[in-house]
Amino acid sequence: MRELSLHQHPDLRKDLAQLARGCDFVLPSQFKQRLRVFQQGQASVRDSHHMLYWSAQLKRKQPSIPKFYFPEGRPEAKLNIDNVISNIIKTFSQFPQKRATIEEMGQVAKACECPLYWKGPLFCAAGGNKMGFVTVSEFVVLWQKILQTCQDDTLKFVHLLAKPDCNYLQQEDFVPFLQDVVRSHANLSFLEEDPESKTQYITMVIQRIFYSVNRSWTGKITCAELRKSNFLESVALLEQVEDTNQLMEFFPYDHFYVISYKFLELDTDSDSYINQRDLARHNNQAISPRIIERIFSGAVTRNEQVYKEGKMSFADFVWFLISEEDKQTDTSIEYWFRCMDLDGDGVLSMYELEFFYEGQCQMLKNSNFEPRPFKDLLCELLDLIKPEVEDKITLRDLKRCKLAYIFFDTFINIYKYLDREQNDPYSAVLDKGLPELSDWEKYVELERDSLVFKQDEDDDDIIDELQQSRSDSMIGELVSAVNSL
Repeated sequence: MRELSLHQHPDLRKDLAQLARGCDFVLPSQFKQRLRVFQQGQASVRDSHHMLYWSAQLKRKQPSIPKFYFPEGRPEAKLNIDNVISNIIKTFSQFPQKRATIEEMGQVAKACECPLYWKGPLFCAAGGNKMGFVTVSEFVVLWQKILQTCQDDTLKFVHLLAKPDCNYLQQEDFVPFLQDVVRSHANLSFLEEDPESKTQYITMVIQRIFYSVNRSWTGKITCAELRKSNFLESVALLEQVEDTNQLMEFFPYDHFYVISYKFLELDTDSDSYINQRDLARHNNQAISPRIIERIFSGAVTRNEQVYKEGKMSFADFVWFLISEEDKQTDTSIEYWFRCMDLDGDGVLSMYELEFFYEGQCQMLKNSNFEPRPFKDLLCELLDLIKPEVEDKITLRDLKRCKLAYIFFDTFINIYKYLDREQNDPYSAVLDKGLPELSDWEKYVELERDSLVFKQDEDDDDIIDELQQSRSDSMIGELVSAVNSL
């Protein structure tokens, strides 16, 4: 609609012409009413023009902001699904009867543009674990659905491993995937000959995954938690490394070797569980008895046997040992905070600190050390942590101060506490420059070398015994020969 002048309006133009000729037939009231209606109409036209003008200006000046929030994962670059399906069908055509076994699923995984070690989850999700093979039709239906519903690799991985209608992963969901990794990877395949070690290795990897990824402590890894971690990147690197020890966060065999050996040292009755007395012997009775009681109370474990029957499994021991040897990670800080928070109010009170320090004092006296007065120690610790609220230490305070390991060792490990008392506890902090191994990785290296050295000594002793036995046997034969003469 465009704006009109008075002369362009048909009725008003006629009235104006008659008035110009001096005609008396034009009624003033009628003319005024027509004029009022005309003015109102023109005003609405002008308003409409203004709105259109400013709307166009806003569209022209306002930059388009690209979408930056993707709650279901950032969509991958535009994918030609038809081409992917065509490559899958072409791959299956190479197999007898167009059926793929678990050994052949690596080629299918590559056709799907996935890392090699996704082959196990792909095989199981397509029903291969039931029939022993996967048909091309079954797999195409599966992968088309995944490509249409899953925006990124994280969603795809969770869809493949999770139970039906679940959007999270639990510990048992990782077992088939890891069984295939152990069976397929050249550095781990020897574990197939020892089912017990294989099971323990898989257990360790699962605990390492949940220790690092499941930051919510729910026992359920969500897509958001998986995206924030580097687990899928580590899975992709499995096919590129010959030695899994290079993937130190989740898959290292050396870490399993050390953890397993430490567990077997304590498991004297070989029932695959340890009790409070067994754990008290760890590291030459270094851990405070009051802390051990808290661990077995269920404060940091999910296994009901821990606090119902007083038994700790290998899985729970993995969490304990990593947390004990490296108190600088967020998970270990949370682990020990839960142990010391007796009333579960999210705050370490002065009463709770004194309670655990009394346990340390008793151990110090038994070792002929005179403990420091609690008030003196408390002043030092408060200066170290600098809590936001006076006389109340929160989890946030401990994570912020970056020296939580000094704080926790004071109440947990008598030998580490004495070591820091006799040496400068801040020297390690001041000396840190370039990135280096974590405390856990340093511990594993030292223990591994010690165990290897001990094993070599044991082997030498066996060789010496064999040689001595052989010498004794030869001497006996000579004596018998002489006597016979």
